[in-house]
Amino acid sequence: MQNKPVEPNNQGQNNRSQNNDKDQYAINERIRAREVRLVGDNVEIGIYPIAKALAIADELGLDLIEISPSANPPVCKILDYQKFLYQQRKRLKEQKAKSTKVVVKEIRFGPQTDDHDYNFKLKHAIGFLKEGAKVKAYVFFKGRSVLFKEQGEVLLLRFANDLEEIGKLDQMPVFEGRRMTIMISPKKQK
Repeated sequence: MQNKPVEPNNQGQNNRSQNNDKDQYAINERIRAREVRLVGDNVEIGIYPIAKALAIADELGLDLIEISPSANPPVCKILDYQKFLYQQRKRLKEQKAKSTKVVVKEIRFGPQTDDHDYNFKLKHAIGFLKEGAKVKAYVFFKGRSVLFKEQGEVLLLRFANDLEEIGKLDQMPVFEGRRMTIMISPKKQK
């Protein structure tokens, strides 16, 4: 009878992610270079043998952290390792908060959309562009309505022209399968 391997629980996964943070940077005796370039606030910048760099870190009661292992010689800082990891996580969180997420709103037309429906969808597109979202407008051709490709293209170009003041056309109408599509991005507000 064979024993099945035990599946790790979620707590094991959390521990692994914490270990990955710790293993991401070589510290103290794990640094394998003969010489390192020390940088930072509390040390004299320069190239030191690894033994001397470790002695300086030990003297200050801090850790020697390899910041850039690919440099020649590797760049190291003398800091408290836990504080360093905290600052890295904080910096990543701030970068993530600053990055903008592109929202794409879709608006669907038929090749023979009448004026009332067109104006209704145009108002929605104006609202989307003012919120900062991109608008993907497309004409969907059902069955034999593919015969009205020109009408669909004219409709999309009219739509792009009506949104010209608040949005710019990213691509001219493209026909893909049963859809003709355009993308409109919001113009930067001055």
